Amino acid sequence: MSEFIIALHSLVFLMHTGVSKSSEELSTNLCTNPVRIRKVMAKCKRYGLVTTKAGVNGGYMVVDGGENINLKQIYDAVSVPIIESKWHSGDMNSDCSICSGMAQYVDEMFSRMNEECVKLLETIKLCDVEDRLGQIKELKL
Repeated sequence: MSEFIIALHSLVFLMHTGVSKSSEELSTNLCTNPVRIRKVMAKCKRYGLVTTKAGVNGGYMVVDGGENINLKQIYDAVSVPIIESKWHSGDMNSDCSICSGMAQYVDEMFSRMNEECVKLLETIKLCDVEDRLGQIKELKL
């Protein structure tokens, strides 16, 4: 999930500034390591969400100003589940129906929850996120 957050933050920041930013510049704004930025941004580039520019003023640029990018596209680019469990309770080989079935039930439930989350992500654009961030800033003042 952290890759989704890194991609979202980076793309909103790139859209907001309207200029290319290096992984070092992005990492300062995201408060994370430039290596993590490059890993995630490579996925965004492969998916067509950003372009890169070489040279002194080079870096990452959001495609088409970011106006038409929705959060599902970011989710698809980084391809990480929103909700998942790496640990499962119970024992599949147990005679107890609760013990033997809970892991499968939770996996199925999380899968449905992810599907609903993805539907929601498709309705949110980067500009919606930027607008909300502006509102949050105003509330803090």
